[in-house]
Amino acid sequence: MRAVVQDVYGDAGVLQLRDVARPAAGPGQVLVRVVAAGVDPGVWHMMTGRPWAMRPVTGLRTPKIQTRGRDLAGVVEAVGAGVTGFAPGDEVYGTTPTGSFAEFAVAPADRLAGKPANLSFEQAAVVPVSGTTALQAVRDVAQVRAGQRVLVIGAGGGIGSFAVQLAFAAGADVTGVCSAGKADLVRSLGAADVLDYRTEEVDARGPVFDAVIDIAGSRPLSVLRRALTPRGTLVLVGGEARGTALLGGMSRAWLAAPLASLVSGQHLKGMLARENAADLEALAELLESGTLRVAVERAFPLAHAADAIRLIGSGHSRGKLVITI
Repeated sequence: MRAVVQDVYGDAGVLQLRDVARPAAGPGQVLVRVVAAGVDPGVWHMMTGRPWAMRPVTGLRTPKIQTRGRDLAGVVEAVGAGVTGFAPGDEVYGTTPTGSFAEFAVAPADRLAGKPANLSFEQAAVVPVSGTTALQAVRDVAQVRAGQRVLVIGAGGGIGSFAVQLAFAAGADVTGVCSAGKADLVRSLGAADVLDYRTEEVDARGPVFDAVIDIAGSRPLSVLRRALTPRGTLVLVGGEARGTALLGGMSRAWLAAPLASLVSGQHLKGMLARENAADLEALAELLESGTLRVAVERAFPLAHAADAIRLIGSGHSRGKLVITI
């Protein structure tokens, strides 16, 4: 089968489209014929091997998993021993730890769910990682409630576009932070107000937000805290532009934030999403009801996956990017 693979860490130039052996479904696994695969910032991190703290898991000198991609949507080809609830021919979406930029992929059954009936494969493929992260950030970590004021930083990106919609669906008054070129998109997703980060800093309006969800941001905690109410909640999702080579932007989430929380009434929390079937099923219900919609900026053929990863790595994508197989 064809797959986008890499032998060494590096920029998008290390990616190659090659013929590799087709995987087989083991116990508890599902073999999926991939129709489309989503592109998220995690793919860029896996490609580059940065920050270095991830390498004990991903491979110290070279990637343990050579095939890139995590999100997928496709059709069940076969199921392994012990798998119930899926059968060949079922349309599914979810994530795989062994790479989705390929014609076939193996995924744990507990990371798959039925594809939302009203979505195309391309639309469904961009939901799992970003949608699950946004759902857990809004529902579980920030615990957004009706009547609260919520600031979403990075509102025009993949996770941010879902976070705006989920906070709006919870009854919050949402302000999105993005570039001027993404303002119309963010308003259409439910933001009552949009802040252009190039002309206004997030703390310019004072401590008015009950929750701030900072997605792949780079601002100092001091700036973010000045936008929060005295007992507000800050959720740090990623952090691409600042921090040490060892931890990258995660040093802000996992070192500085917990220490600051000890001496403040504010709740400052880093988060890592937990991929699971229950949240995929919850997202499918929201998508099928029209509560959530998918903003796909652009589709790339498998042979041009490197171009998609370059764009996601630049931080300037508008909505989601998808690979078609």
